[in-house]
Amino acid sequence: MKAALYRRTGPAAEVLSVEDVETPEPGAGEVRVRITASGVNPTDWKTRAGLTGQDPETFQIPHQDGVGVVDAVGRGVDPSLSGQRVWLHLAAFQNRYGTAAEYAVVPVGRAVPLPGDAPDELGACLGVPAVTAAHCLLVRGEGREALRDRTVLVAGGAGAVGHYAIELAKHAGARVVTTVSSEEKGELARAAGADLVVNYREPGVVERIQGFTDRVDRVVEVALGANLELDLALAGAGTVIAVYANEPDDPVIPTRRLMVANTSISYVLLYGVPADELDAAVAWTADAAGEGALSPLPVTRYGLDDIVAAHEAVEHGAVGKVILTP
Repeated sequence: MKAALYRRTGPAAEVLSVEDVETPEPGAGEVRVRITASGVNPTDWKTRAGLTGQDPETFQIPHQDGVGVVDAVGRGVDPSLSGQRVWLHLAAFQNRYGTAAEYAVVPVGRAVPLPGDAPDELGACLGVPAVTAAHCLLVRGEGREALRDRTVLVAGGAGAVGHYAIELAKHAGARVVTTVSSEEKGELARAAGADLVVNYREPGVVERIQGFTDRVDRVVEVALGANLELDLALAGAGTVIAVYANEPDDPVIPTRRLMVANTSISYVLLYGVPADELDAAVAWTADAAGEGALSPLPVTRYGLDDIVAAHEAVEHGAVGKVILTP
């Protein structure tokens, strides 16, 4: 099969190549998926660059997310899954066969049925962003029902995780406030269903949000250090700030202020989430997709041969979703 891969970590142009490799066969408990679209996430380029891991033992086909059709199943897997259209999550986690190829082999639990009328663009956008958003909203083990009539603050509502945090929170019956950095991004957040969109670069952010709600119950946070003052101004007893991204410098955490407010911070890294909590986040994402509650991000497409350009686009902060088509 044709695949993009790297044998050592480093800059995209220096380590990524497109080669012919042997098409993998699914082992016990695995499925093989013919990939129709592969999504690129920041975690993909960071891993390839060597920021979050070591060089692969042999080679690594990148990308955690994608969409395709099951074309072979391994021992112990229901044969009726063959021919099923699926979206993939964590495909490259502890697995050399990510989705930047014509085929990927993954544990069956990482291949989730996609509704027949959902476009490939949606399937390729799910995975890491939507499942991360779902877990941020569910953190502490509460079910989605606990979000009904609550207020959620989503930092960066035009980003991939922010987009799905808005849609999932609305799907659960919550009110959603989000912050953005431009009118263009504000339009994306409003299209996702946010009830209030505030440009954080303009004055009076706290006052505008407090005119909508006295406090928020959950914060889905992309930049804790930059936004902590805003989060604390809107927090109260029981507020949970779920942080899913890091920053170059660790922020100073005002423990006493958090304690007095009875507010907590929860850190989310999808690769270490307990299995039962990950399953709950995946199940909610799948249900919401099946009910038409989730939409694809704005898509920029590249061919597999343009893997370097695709990685560089994401590394430079491309808005929406970068997708590869094998």
